[in-house]
Amino acid sequence: MSQYNKKKSYSSSGKSRSRGTGSTRTTRSNTSRVQSARRNSSGRRNKPDYDLKKIAVGGVVLIVMITCIVVLVRGMGAGASKETEAETTTEAVIELQQEVMVDGIVITGMSKEDARAAILKNYPWAMKVTYNDQTYEVKNLMEKKVDSLLQEIYSGEPKESYTLDTGGLDEAVKAEAKAAAALWDKAAKNGSISSYDAASDKFLFTGAESGRAVDQEALAAAMNQALKAKTFDAVITAKVNTVEPEFSETAARERYKTVVTFTTKTTANSNRNTNVRLASEKLNGTVLQPGEEFSFNQVVGERTDAKGYKSAAAYSNGEVVEEIGGGVCQVSSTLYNAVLRAGLKTTFRRSHTYEPSYVTPGTDAAISWGGPDYKFVNNSSAAVGIRASYANQTATVSIYAIPILEDGVKYSLESKKLKDIDSPAATYEEDPTLEPGVEKTKSAGSLGSYWETRLIITKNGEVISNEVDHNTTFRGHAPVILRNTSGTVAATETSNETVVTTIDPTGEAPSESQPSNAASKPSEGTGGGPGVTETAEVPQTTATAVPNITDNAPTTAADESIQVIVPMPGA
Repeated sequence: MSQYNKKKSYSSSGKSRSRGTGSTRTTRSNTSRVQSARRNSSGRRNKPDYDLKKIAVGGVVLIVMITCIVVLVRGMGAGASKETEAETTTEAVIELQQEVMVDGIVITGMSKEDARAAILKNYPWAMKVTYNDQTYEVKNLMEKKVDSLLQEIYSGEPKESYTLDTGGLDEAVKAEAKAAAALWDKAAKNGSISSYDAASDKFLFTGAESGRAVDQEALAAAMNQALKAKTFDAVITAKVNTVEPEFSETAARERYKTVVTFTTKTTANSNRNTNVRLASEKLNGTVLQPGEEFSFNQVVGERTDAKGYKSAAAYSNGEVVEEIGGGVCQVSSTLYNAVLRAGLKTTFRRSHTYEPSYVTPGTDAAISWGGPDYKFVNNSSAAVGIRASYANQTATVSIYAIPILEDGVKYSLESKKLKDIDSPAATYEEDPTLEPGVEKTKSAGSLGSYWETRLIITKNGEVISNEVDHNTTFRGHAPVILRNTSGTVAATETSNETVVTTIDPTGEAPSESQPSNAASKPSEGTGGGPGVTETAEVPQTTATAVPNITDNAPTTAADESIQVIVPMPGA
């Protein structure tokens, strides 16, 4: 053994010496080649060889980098694979070793997923609700219960036996009963107006229809009973009750009446009155079903020359211009006042930029195609009809309906000016006929104003509420001053014509209005946005403050209707 080790050691030593000698010879040989290369180059490098070496070195570096990236990616993939395997292993490792049963189902040795599948297989879910030949499939309410039970079993020290609990599902059961009822419930339809016959100028009636309603309480009780018995494949027949309408067609004919009429005065401007008439004709006969929302722009449509609308004074971006359809805002404002007094709910409304003259400022409703709209919703239980007309410089809107407000209850608006607001800075126009340095007032302008509008609710003549509905800021008109800055005076021709100054339009343009308590919307700016046309009437008068018109004008009570006539100042 000792000799063997010696021989081995000797042999290794010999190899070592041999390699050492070879290494010495190699080193000497390399040194000789280097020296020879240096002598051959005579102190200069061969450039092509040098470039090839650079390329070779770069290629080697590139290969090394690519190799490193590949190894790194494979390592990351392997790591992710190991993590996935670890997760899978962790999930599968949790198996019950002791004897555990759920409602007699042995889940010993099973993973959680296997146990879940075994329990659900033993309790297949197929609960249904039927009505006539229709079926509603009830959502599986036990899956979460099974998951909750297994979480308890697999996260602690399990017991030998468990019972699947079906309690605590009241809210989920009610939701399923409601979903089933939504398929078959049908609201009863009262006898009411359905359309308008222009030839006879009458609203047409339709008969009442019975409705139906699923008894959701009874359905929920039946579902809970099936759950308690663990009859998860129960087929439950829904109990459906007949819902009778509130009133028949005959009763409807007796109950319908004109509940409110609101009237405003127009001017002598024929073009403007044509526009008011056309808009009224389009509005007339509109029928709105319960819950339906009315849109003035949608019902009346775009005001165009092709439809017969005329050019009349209007505001466009705060300037008085001639626009097709000028004056239509008077119809929307008249409608707004009628709608509010009838007890219907306004959903969108904006005031004008300048004070209107045909209604009390703050009780107006500005409209423009592509801009502000006036909207309200039928919040009653029966259809409502709208009558609208124009005649003899008078615009009239009536609401035909079954009374919405309680007997003796009335709604109205009361608008009051709280303060004046300074008029805008004066604007100047050149008049070459004036002496230099001389100024002449072309238009005195007008003050702006701030108004408070309250919703007045009375019962049998007694005020029971007078809350602020909204506040409105109206602009004033800037004074216009004539002057001559040219330094010379132009020759003037003698004329017998009288110059009439026309200012102070009625202001049919959206204003800066505060939020309304009666679902009116605040304005956004003062011009209604780009492209908004704001209608306005231009009386041939100098600027004067608009008087505070109240809604306490004489009324008549024919057929329990309300008629309010608001005179137009200066008309």
